[in-house]
Amino acid sequence: MPLDQEIESEEEEVGKEMSFIGHLEELRWHVIRAGGSILVFAIIAFVYIKEIYHYVIIAPSQPDFWTYRMLCKLAAVVKYDELCIKALNFKLQAIGVGDQFTMSMTSSVIAGLVFAFPYAFWEVWRFIKPGLRPAEQKSARGAVFYVTFLFFSGVFFGYYVVTPLAINFLANFTLDPSIINEFSLSSYISLVATLTLACGIAFQLPIVVYVLAKVGVLTPSFMREYRKHAMIVILIVAAVITPSPDIYSQVIVAIPLFLLYELSILVAGKVEREKLREEKALANISGNSDF
Repeated sequence: MPLDQEIESEEEEVGKEMSFIGHLEELRWHVIRAGGSILVFAIIAFVYIKEIYHYVIIAPSQPDFWTYRMLCKLAAVVKYDELCIKALNFKLQAIGVGDQFTMSMTSSVIAGLVFAFPYAFWEVWRFIKPGLRPAEQKSARGAVFYVTFLFFSGVFFGYYVVTPLAINFLANFTLDPSIINEFSLSSYISLVATLTLACGIAFQLPIVVYVLAKVGVLTPSFMREYRKHAMIVILIVAAVITPSPDIYSQVIVAIPLFLLYELSILVAGKVEREKLREEKALANISGNSDF
């Protein structure tokens, strides 16, 4: 190989390497800013941690919680008194010396993650978006809004529906009347955080379906064909999330999940129609070029 061609080849390799390093540097700053936003909100949450514990974290353990009051009203309508939750048979306790401080730190980080989610995802999206084609960017317009909306919808659903139902069942389930329920603070917070964040992630189903439909893995016809199977899976998931044998509680959880599945079918249908329009446009262009 001539010397000049060898030098040009080395320069191209260096350019590619610098480009890759540049992308890593850009990603690093996006991650730093996203992490910084979580830290800022975590610090704010730690400053107001007592109020957050009293009005948010501990609230589902009290019989006067909003969800329990609504269930009592629903029980009066359907004439099913067992649906009304009037007492929760447990007490919270901090077993370890530093449990309360440790849990306050953990809770602050979780709160920071939840409240900083829109900005953190926006930072991630800013890194991903330039790598998409113009058509993909156009079809993904509003991604931050939809992801954030679904996430917070799932968080509210998990906090106001799934968590209270789970706490009620676990608090009132006893092997023997002589056994007293005294739950540790760490296990209680773990339950609340897990169910709430899990629902926030589960509500991203339409976004996942949108991506899979884009790459051709899922189609609306496939989802409609297996709708009955999906209903069975949703009922099983609802039974697992709400361990209560009460059918009303399971239905309350299953309905939003089924609606999400139906919404995902509409999303997949929209993607399929867009693909058909693009293919038709390409066919028209190629047909005109033949003339």
